[in-house]
Amino acid sequence: MKPLYIRIKEQLASNIQAGKWKSGDRLPPEVVLATEFEVSRETVRSAIRLLEEEGKVYVRHGVGTFIVNPLPQTPNSLEKLMSVTSMITHAGLEDGEKREKIKVIKPIPEWRNLLQLTSDENVVIHERIRTADSEPVVFSKNILAQKLVNEKMIHKGSIGSLFNFLKEECKIDIAKATTEIVVPLHTDRNCQKLLIHPETTVLLLKQLHYDYQNRPVLYSLDYFRNDIFKFTVNRTI
Repeated sequence: MKPLYIRIKEQLASNIQAGKWKSGDRLPPEVVLATEFEVSRETVRSAIRLLEEEGKVYVRHGVGTFIVNPLPQTPNSLEKLMSVTSMITHAGLEDGEKREKIKVIKPIPEWRNLLQLTSDENVVIHERIRTADSEPVVFSKNILAQKLVNEKMIHKGSIGSLFNFLKEECKIDIAKATTEIVVPLHTDRNCQKLLIHPETTVLLLKQLHYDYQNRPVLYSLDYFRNDIFKFTVNRTI
């Protein structure tokens, strides 16, 4: 179940989208919202902090919290955590999949540390090429603790959205991720899977995904064709 502050944030965001408050309006004080939702002021404060990070409100300390106009949506903005399936769809492409392999192995030290595994735990490695309009556009290498996924993942023919699979089959909700953007060398074997045109370049996103309890559950290496995908980051002072 999602934490209270997440549910309150989603309810407030839904009210904003529905027009309950307009741009420039001030949200009710924290004490009023805490009474309305029957939670502590700190829980309300955490929900408002998330709304502020998403650009939906502006907090003027000592004055109040105000609704602001949302930033324009840009394709594959890295502030918004999306599955590879969603990224392909947002790029206006038809999603396809070429399953490569899935196996269970002992993790290398880097994976063990990132996923906080004990020395005797194994990981599931799930690799696949994603296609759009029949061309390879993404290569993904996903590393998960074996204890988190059931045998269905090993024997399933096509997983589709990994986020949805984890949610529906394993009861794991991905909440956030830390992302490192890397330009891989052209000699990288995974990069070479996507170099099908002379003008093709590739970006690598190294991502560690967490659930709502801030537990690391998935480490992914996602290679994207940069002639297909455009990534953006909105920066503020």
